[in-house]
Amino acid sequence: MNGAIDIMLLVFLVIAAGAVARVKNLFAAAFLSGFFSLLCASYYTIVDAVDVAFTEAAVGAGLSTVIMLSALALTTSDETRARNHNVFAALVCCAVAAMLLFGTLDMPEYGKQDAPINRSDRPAGYYMAHSFEDTGIPNVVTSVLASYRGYDTLGETTVIFTAGVAVMLLLGRRRHKQPHAA
Repeated sequence: MNGAIDIMLLVFLVIAAGAVARVKNLFAAAFLSGFFSLLCASYYTIVDAVDVAFTEAAVGAGLSTVIMLSALALTTSDETRARNHNVFAALVCCAVAAMLLFGTLDMPEYGKQDAPINRSDRPAGYYMAHSFEDTGIPNVVTSVLASYRGYDTLGETTVIFTAGVAVMLLLGRRRHKQPHAA
């Protein structure tokens, strides 16, 4: 049953990505990209990556959508047609995608118990065995992010928040500098 839900979500992700790429109305593209992020967050929840799901929902579906809509307030709502198609850029994107796919070929099967990351002599093995007794938090990923790497997580959150505030300030500054029509 869980496999069918995974496949359905992945199909919806492909459809949403295609819709974002094809739609010409930028307002619709902003909302579709927010919907794509919400689908990603749902998928992350199903594969037990709840912390990643929270981040994707907050940053991808929430903050990014607000920033894109704020940027749209400064421009038109329709995409302008490109005058030329850059074949070199498309080839570079395809080459990078091929390299990323090639890099995943030797990865262990998802959830495999004898994967190198699950060995007891690795830090992950220690966290798996001792996180509840060390932190009192039942979810291992949450205990790593909130306790073992708490300052790192705080720093990452501060950087994301600062970047969001900077973008909003830049968008607001640009809106005020535009000349008013008489």
